[in-house]
Parts: sequence; structure tokens; C-alpha cells
Amino acid sequence: MPIRRFGGHRSLVSHSQPSKLSYGYTKMNVSRSGYRVFSANSTTACTELAKKITERLGVELGKSVVYQESNTETRVDVKESVRGQDIFIIQTIPRDVNTAIMELLVMAYALKTSCAKNIIGVIPYFPYSKQCKMRKRGSIVCKLLSSMLAKAGLTHIITMDLHQKEIQGFFSFPVDNLRASPFLIQYIQEEIPDYRNAIIVAKSPSAAKRAQSYAERLRLGLAVMHGEAHHSESDMADGRHSPPLSRTTTGHTGLELPSSSRHHVPFPGIELPMMMAKEKPPITVVGDVGGRIAIIVDDIIDDVEDFVAAADILKERGAYKIYIMATHGLLSAEAPRLIEESAIDEVVVTNTVPHEVQKLQCPKIKTVDVSMILAEAIRRIHNGESMAYLFRNIAVDD
Repeated sequence: MPIRRFGGHRSLVSHSQPSKLSYGYTKMNVSRSGYRVFSANSTTACTELAKKITERLGVELGKSVVYQESNTETRVDVKESVRGQDIFIIQTIPRDVNTAIMELLVMAYALKTSCAKNIIGVIPYFPYSKQCKMRKRGSIVCKLLSSMLAKAGLTHIITMDLHQKEIQGFFSFPVDNLRASPFLIQYIQEEIPDYRNAIIVAKSPSAAKRAQSYAERLRLGLAVMHGEAHHSESDMADGRHSPPLSRTTTGHTGLELPSSSRHHVPFPGIELPMMMAKEKPPITVVGDVGGRIAIIVDDIIDDVEDFVAAADILKERGAYKIYIMATHGLLSAEAPRLIEESAIDEVVVTNTVPHEVQKLQCPKIKTVDVSMILAEAIRRIHNGESMAYLFRNIAVDD
């Protein structure tokens, strides 16, 4: 009887010299079977990134239907078996953020109940990442969302440029926070003429570390902007002065200790030092931008009023061209019109968020494709390979 030998699956991809692709990565070869890639978006525009990723991986997008019923409830139907497989859900976040989150949660739970082995969420832009700190009587919504994703069945997340890196600590499972900076830096080197005469600008002191990382890798100077044109986080009436100092009410108010007699003895108050109100000065620039190309770097560009104000100041200080580099181009509300009418020459963002409509409204908006690094992350996680290669030459503060 012939001996039957069992070995690992051989790749169906040719082992000839891999074709070189942009931004330093090569065409990938997925050798292990048993994984599927799905998109949890119900809108066609949001599936473009998923299609690019599957094309690079050489696989087909998983068969599923995601839609909203007439009462706006989200429904997901998975059209193929996922039992015992690694499932990657690619979810790009459109303007309707809450619908996209619900689609992801329902899709993850459907795959969990279908006995998928691992469910990995590929969420290039993680929503609610700006709400990662307690503000007054608010809540840390990002923490709430992480708990919801874990409960729905996700076991791993691939994302890109979290607004705060500490967000990774909100999760009870692994989070790979990829970086878009290699792609944006290569764009600067290849698409900005005379970039050696540029200076990297931090729009605020909180963005200085990110800007410094860009400046060091490009061997360029650094400028930091401080102050603001208007107070973006004004202290609204939040009850800090309640209860009022003078009272006209009678009876026990809760601030007095009751006594056995008719008369009440007032509770001695504690004198606290007065808090000085925070007041930022007008926008100033620390660094010489005269006769230079100013490149403002940030992780998110949404409401662009601050960027437009910064561009006006840089023009006044002598910068002759102004570029904005950001990973996530949300570009909400009137952003395209404001950019088109401003002193900004070009806004460069990645395709982590769909913004084709905004590009039609404003030709200054340019896109850098990051599907390559997302596809490579999927391949490495499925094959059990190290992710360190994707973080080479990446600074901690990047």
C-alpha cells in the first residue's frame, strides 16, 4: 500500500521574483488557507478599500449582504461557511459613523455564532478616538466602543494612527496600530518639488512630537504653532459654581448640620484656592518659515477652520507654499469649500476614510493609498508571522 504523505499547503502563486510595488513593500504571497476577508459596509463607496486589499492578497471578497431594513435596523447575511477559519472584517467609517459601527458589531456577532475561529477587525480609522478622555460630565466613549467590539466577538484589531496611542489599553485583545507616515513621507519626497526647502510645522504643541518624527526622517527643520484664533473648548456653564453662594430657601439644604434645637448650626465651609482660567494667546509661530515650504502634519483633518487659520499665519510669516499631511481625511461639513478658498496649496490624506465626493468639490485634496500595508498586516497575522517588519524605522512618538 502506498504511503500517503501529508504536508503543508503549497502556494498557487508563482515563486518567480516578486514584483516591486510602491512605498517599499513587495507583492505578497499568502501561503496558508482557511481565511476569508469580508466587508461590513452597506455603501458601495466604503467597499473600495476592501476591494483593493483583496486584490493585493489575491483573494475574493467574502460573500455577504449588509443592509438596512425599512425601519433602519441593520441586517447581515453571511452567504458562505466560515467555520474554523480566520475572518477579517474590513470596515471603513463613512460620515454615518453610528450605522457603520452597528454594521461591524452585527457582522462580528454573525461570524461568531457561525463558529469562526478568529474574527479580526480591520478598522483603518477607529471612530470615537477623540473621545478617549473624560471631559467634565461626559464619558470615555472610546472605552465603551472597545467593550462592545469585544462582546460582539472580535479577537484582534488592525487600525492605523490612533488619535492617542493609550487607546490600545482600552482593549482586552491585541491591537496593531499601523502607521501611515512612511507613505506620507514618500509622497513628500516624490511629489513636492524642492521639498529640501520645506519645514515641518506642528499645528499645536501637542502635535510637536509627531512633527519632530517627520522632520528627523526627512532631515528638515521644525516649527511649532502656539495659541488659537478662538477658544475651541470654552468652559461652558457646567455647574462648577453651584450651589450659589447666597440662599433664600429655608429649611435643611444639605449644607448644614441639623441640631436638636430649632436653630441650625451652619457647617464650616472649606476655602479652596481660586483656579486661574486658562487663556491661550493669539497664534504665534516658533521657528522661521520665511521663504520656505510649510508642511503641517497631523493625524486627523476634520473641521478645517484651525488649519485655514494656521495657513493664513504661515503666509503672513513668509511661507510661499503650504501643504497639509494627515492620515484620516474626514473633511466634514464645509471643509472642501473652505480648503478651496484658503491659502492652503494641497491637502494630502490617505484612503482610510472614503472622501471621493470631497475630492470632486476640491481639487486640492490628494489621496495616498495605504491598502498595501493593511493587506500585508492581514497576511502576516494569518500566517503567524511577526509584525515588526511593518514598524521598522517607526519612532515611538510617530
